[in-house]
Amino acid sequence: MIFSNRLVSRGLLVAAGFVLSTGIALAQAAPPAATPAAPGRPAAPDVKMVGDWAVRCFPINSPSPCDIYQELADKDTRQRVLAISIAYVPSLDRNGIIISVPLEVSIPKGLVIQTDNFTSPALKYRRCDRNGCYVEMPMDAASISSLSKSGPDAHIKITADGGKEFSLKFSLNGFASAYDQMVQQAKEKAKPLPKQDGAAQ
Repeated sequence: MIFSNRLVSRGLLVAAGFVLSTGIALAQAAPPAATPAAPGRPAAPDVKMVGDWAVRCFPINSPSPCDIYQELADKDTRQRVLAISIAYVPSLDRNGIIISVPLEVSIPKGLVIQTDNFTSPALKYRRCDRNGCYVEMPMDAASISSLSKSGPDAHIKITADGGKEFSLKFSLNGFASAYDQMVQQAKEKAKPLPKQDGAAQ
């Protein structure tokens, strides 16, 4: 059971990437759900905690308006050290994942997700910015199933520029239920991608 390495459609990357990247940005300082968004800022998502996972649905027209999200911060600096977001695109019946880790990682090494019964292949970073480096890719149903059956914790294995390996632990408490609830809400709230006339194929 591994992450799909097939070439996926542009539609999946646009759909999943939009809600996932939006979600990671909002999670750093998201206003309470009842607080109106400031002009020019995205509206706050509707959030429900299921175990250690946030099930979030954003008030936007999107083919993947919902995700599940978990963020870990350094206890001393309060800086984010790990963020994981998984979204589902009903129109494609596919999942997308974004994992954010700190800067100064070894880009060629990628990262690995490991649980008590599952180890992913090395997942390649897609981009970095001042907030961290990101894996952004499709995630196959077999990998979702493996995470659902694992627990109670999992690890993100990363390698620093100097070659030292680190393990970032995250919780799988509530993962299966949170994912199922997110998929159901995504099916109810998803909107199709707008057609782009003359867009490059």
